[in-house]
Amino acid sequence: MQISDIKSLADQLRAEISKAVVGQADTVELMLVALFSGGHILLEGPPGTAKTLLARAFCQSLDLRFGRIQFTPDMLPGDILGSNLFNFQTSSFSLSKGPIFCDLLLADEINRTPPKTQAALLEAMQERFVTLDGTRHDLGARFTVIATQNPIEQQGTYPLPEAQLDRFLFKHILSYPSIEEERRIVSLSGNAAATDTTLNITRVIDAATLAQAIDTVAQVKLNDANLDYIVNLIRATREVAQLSVGASPRSGALLARAARARATLDGRDYVLPDDIKALYAPCMRHRVLLSASAEIEGANVDSVLQNLLERVEIPR
Repeated sequence: MQISDIKSLADQLRAEISKAVVGQADTVELMLVALFSGGHILLEGPPGTAKTLLARAFCQSLDLRFGRIQFTPDMLPGDILGSNLFNFQTSSFSLSKGPIFCDLLLADEINRTPPKTQAALLEAMQERFVTLDGTRHDLGARFTVIATQNPIEQQGTYPLPEAQLDRFLFKHILSYPSIEEERRIVSLSGNAAATDTTLNITRVIDAATLAQAIDTVAQVKLNDANLDYIVNLIRATREVAQLSVGASPRSGALLARAARARATLDGRDYVLPDDIKALYAPCMRHRVLLSASAEIEGANVDSVLQNLLERVEIPR
């Protein structure tokens, strides 16, 4: 597969998703980068900003096994993974698979379920297999999680632990639409067919095509100057007083992988500093922690990361 083929596939995906979702172009771009770099993505935003709609439309445009979990406070790990049930006819146990056995999993409102149930996703997201009663069950090399969460309501929610947040390649904060986009959304409100997520969405990519695309992305060139730029940006998070916990070396490896994917979507076989800068905040905002003094001063993680981007020298 050529770079131009991946760019063409991405254009087709954008066109299909736009049939169901108005706006959110930046969100779609990050989802495409996550898809072609083999990473998971967490979408955070207030109710009504099309988090679930966008995830469903994205999943529908891919010819992959799709699963969805609507997380609730009473959900148990077995509801996600499945369990071994005794068959009285055969006098043996058989595996009843849960919804996690798919290629693309929509984990809706992931912060509404207790930590014990959230932890059921840890092994799956990192290793892409699950263990039930001591037996390993593979989920497939392309297993991907698209999770959503609502940051406004705190009652009945359970913040994701740092170890699980680290499994997500990106954490994206959805914004409200522009006035033109919002007018279009409101104008479509009287047309039930126009708001249907199944509206003429064609499946664009299958599992074999996606595997070829990811292999091609891995061949994109990352020169020494940009490699040093990534390392310097990662190390800068550990040296600034406003952050009590900086980014890990794994963060740099994931940022490099994502930058390669973004370059591919732009039709290039080489990474530019702009690719790294554009992905720095969504790749890091969930991996670092503000210090107590920074919180008192009213700072936020995104502003600290932006300051680091301005301080670290850009390759020429």
